[in-house]
Amino acid sequence: MRYADGPAVECEVLVEATPDRVWALVTDIELPARFSPELQRVRWLDGAEGPAMGARFEGRNENSGLGEWKTVSRVVEFDAPRAFAWAVSDPDGRFGDPEPRKPLATWRFELTPEGGGVRLRHGARLGPGRSGLNQYIDRMPEQEEAIVEHRLANLRAAIEKTLHGIKSLAEQPR
Repeated sequence: MRYADGPAVECEVLVEATPDRVWALVTDIELPARFSPELQRVRWLDGAEGPAMGARFEGRNENSGLGEWKTVSRVVEFDAPRAFAWAVSDPDGRFGDPEPRKPLATWRFELTPEGGGVRLRHGARLGPGRSGLNQYIDRMPEQEEAIVEHRLANLRAAIEKTLHGIKSLAEQPR
């Protein structure tokens, strides 16, 4: 798969908790930083105090290949307690176009009641804007498919870790 194809990854887990309990966890934008190898910290912007359609938040990220960078995300789907999604932009233009209309990725949680719990899906779609991944593709275009697949594998591992972290927290007695 090529970057221009909008490669995506999605994982799911069954959480034995109420939709409201799971919703509270997935809409806590600081929670993924507890489980992510890249996302270090997050904060709401523009005076927002919580998730809402159009609300923005800043993420601080770090990995060994790209160093540190900042993102700004905008909530693009907020359908309580079913779906929560945000589009990530590159406000500093470090990787390419800083315009939020061309996100470098879009992340999404989907909750579906199942039995006495919730089927929780979490995923990400890369592009259409440039991201740090494009720096590697630009240097080795003949390796694009392998580079994209490697990134998707890393994202899959991080998503699974986040899902299992949410499951563990949601299923704890209060």
